[in-house]
Amino acid sequence: MMIKRGREVVRIESNALAMLEQSLDGSFALACGVIRDLSRQLVVTGLGKSGHIARKIAATFAATGTPAIFVHPSEAAHGDMGMIAKGDVLLVLSNSGNTPELQPVMKYAQKLGVPIIGIASGRTSKVVQSADIALILPDVKEACPWNIAPTTSTTIQLALGDALAITVMEMRGVTRKDLHNVHPDGMIGLAMTQVREIMMNDPVRLPLVSHQAGMPETLSAMTSGCFGLAGVLDASGALIGVITDGDLRRHFSVLETALAYEVMTTAPIVISAATLAEEALILLNDNKISAAFVVEDPLSGPQKPLGVIHIHDLLRLGLN
Repeated sequence: MMIKRGREVVRIESNALAMLEQSLDGSFALACGVIRDLSRQLVVTGLGKSGHIARKIAATFAATGTPAIFVHPSEAAHGDMGMIAKGDVLLVLSNSGNTPELQPVMKYAQKLGVPIIGIASGRTSKVVQSADIALILPDVKEACPWNIAPTTSTTIQLALGDALAITVMEMRGVTRKDLHNVHPDGMIGLAMTQVREIMMNDPVRLPLVSHQAGMPETLSAMTSGCFGLAGVLDASGALIGVITDGDLRRHFSVLETALAYEVMTTAPIVISAATLAEEALILLNDNKISAAFVVEDPLSGPQKPLGVIHIHDLLRLGLN
């Protein structure tokens, strides 16, 4: 019974999201354009459950390259109205569209000439009538059995906010690097951190040997670095090969007299220093290797290694 009811709630909200998708029209495009062209910040407001969603929408815009703040309508009437200024855009959320506390905020914005985007389900509501651009929410049934508790309505509000934020982000040309700048910490920041910031680059510890090195020196480099490999350098210091445990096994019969260049795997897999951490993990996994040397540009041919990255370093940081 509990599982059945839970699935029913999800189905109700899923159907509502499908209705929202079909309802997007030219007003949505106009709203995106107005937000993209703002010269200061997006101010998002709403009360009650719509207020909680409004706060999340403001945070999503800020995290995707559009300056945004949340203003509580009740606090606005006690001085926070000063957070709104010319150059802003006001985004107002209300399911019914007739929440009285929103009216002073909208009137103040109108007085300043601040464009208003209203999101509500009531076509004749005050929010819709006062807005410069109205985004009408589809008439949906709440998942609550008495059609009272805000559930489905807040789900589609949140989805519409996400649709606005991501569309505007792409219109603004926000890049992964831009996102990294506003997400420096946490898993998002880590995933978008470049390999050059994570790799081991201590020249003393790098497992590197000359192409003329014998196997004792090569084995020492492989074991002392704890990376399970050794990079082979030519006379100019460029990486021309890699020796792993597999290479040693394949050349076991000649290891006593072999030199590094005779045992190495040529054209080794290397990683660009600009590669993102999450992409480096994928590359290591896809090639079934545990470590790789890092260079500035893998497409430029043999070059001096900058460091080495091991899959355990990435896993220890929390990537998976």
